[in-house]
Amino acid sequence: MSNVFDQPDSYDEQPRKRHTTRNVLFVFLGLFLIAALVAGTYIYNLANTFNNSTQKIETAFPDESSRPTKEPEDKNPGPEAVNILLMGSDTRADMGNLTSGSPTGERSDTIMLMHIPPDRENVYVMSIMRDLWVEIPGHGMNKINAAMSFGGIPLTVQTIEGMFDDRIDHVAVIDFQGFKALTEALGGVTVNVPYSFSTGEYAFEAGPMTLEGEQALAFVRERKAFSSGDYQRVANQQIFVKALLSEFLNAKTLTNPGRISDVVKNFAPYISVDEQLDAGRVGELAFSLRGVRSDDVKMFTLPTQGTGTSDDGQSIVLKDEQAIERISQALDDGTLGQYLQSQGLVNSGG
Repeated sequence: MSNVFDQPDSYDEQPRKRHTTRNVLFVFLGLFLIAALVAGTYIYNLANTFNNSTQKIETAFPDESSRPTKEPEDKNPGPEAVNILLMGSDTRADMGNLTSGSPTGERSDTIMLMHIPPDRENVYVMSIMRDLWVEIPGHGMNKINAAMSFGGIPLTVQTIEGMFDDRIDHVAVIDFQGFKALTEALGGVTVNVPYSFSTGEYAFEAGPMTLEGEQALAFVRERKAFSSGDYQRVANQQIFVKALLSEFLNAKTLTNPGRISDVVKNFAPYISVDEQLDAGRVGELAFSLRGVRSDDVKMFTLPTQGTGTSDDGQSIVLKDEQAIERISQALDDGTLGQYLQSQGLVNSGG
């Protein structure tokens, strides 16, 4: 099995003919959601700010007839697993389109699936490579990020549900301005840069660096500086999200209601969520995850078979069918942590 750090040394991508900010859709709302869920001390205020400030996605899910069957609620007593699809948009105009769930003409360059298991002991966040070659319902084989362009959020949900034969319970979207606002509200975030590299405007030295605003944005966007391209970018995004999460969930933040309020107030307006992910639902999840801290959040990348070329000449990422099948089974029976450990995709204890 391949981890994000074990990918091919070269990954050639065709430059995208769009504004430079559209190279990555920042889905760091995942951080906000996790933090809001586990910061139980101030959850009432967090949830209400979340409910009042976020936009609602009018149509987030496909027709019920095209979705995996939902098990009866009385089959498994106790908490149920929760899957949250995390995506993004880099302009407020696009956010307006996304609230309707309709196609935007844009491709979701970054996709994460957050899985909260029934035991509520961990939270798992899986990155899905944007160029993964998959079956998109009604459109044949294509890169997974094209689902947004073809059919908006509902088709993206349908595509991912079809891959794993498991339902997505909630959807959340953020634009990059929200990401910048979050890093600035925290006063910067210290990350352990794995490799020295330069984006032209910013230089990053291997080792601890405190990043904020545009500099942080450059860190998570860069791909051309690496031989492994998008694979290393995904790895850097995961490193940064973990650092952000640690910063939010440390004592100086959790014991400071004013700081929490500033973070949520500055970040929430840049988030769109499905209509069921309201203050009550956030509060309910928060209480069930009150024991979770940053070390309990496990981030990994869906294993792949490396890169290849499609029949029409596109550079693509090849699916690892066995990994998808095993993750699908693990999502279904609550053993994702055990599977990830067995494959070396997370540290022990996950």
